[in-house]
Amino acid sequence: MRKLFAGLFLLSLVVIACGKKQGEGIQKDEEVLMQNSSGQADGTEKMQPFNSTLSVNYKNKEYTLQISRTPDENLPKVKSASGTVFVDNRISLLIRRGLETIFNKEFTKDSFNSLIDTGFLKNAILEGMVYDRTTDKGIVFATSVCYPQTDLYYPVSVTITPDGKMSMVKEELLEDIFAEEE
Repeated sequence: MRKLFAGLFLLSLVVIACGKKQGEGIQKDEEVLMQNSSGQADGTEKMQPFNSTLSVNYKNKEYTLQISRTPDENLPKVKSASGTVFVDNRISLLIRRGLETIFNKEFTKDSFNSLIDTGFLKNAILEGMVYDRTTDKGIVFATSVCYPQTDLYYPVSVTITPDGKMSMVKEELLEDIFAEEE
């Protein structure tokens, strides 16, 4: 579980690092993670695109994992309590073993509607997905569905088996874990 949160933290650092240009001063996280859409008169906010390719050895076989997050103007927009409008994201996950594609799927926040309350989903965006770990069951990815620019989120663990089957489980929220430890 802690690896899940470490993965999401690392994703945030990667996004911050990729968004920083040489010679610029320190920027606020919100300015890096959410940027004003250039050329849009309506002032909507969107996250920067993110692409990651990683090789993982699982059960003595090499797998290539490709994760791409793209702001999608065609998805319904999300309006925050302050009135800011956000573009939601689409995340593509492609897993190959050699030349064989074993999994290829695009996720939106609605992909998680069986795990997350529809009231929360209405005001949330699909924030990110990162490789987390391998287990006996498969390759595990940490996914976050959140209210934009807040700490309110649901962590979801997505597991892909070597034969391309997917399972998902909603992880405990960090504050729930700390409450259990006390």
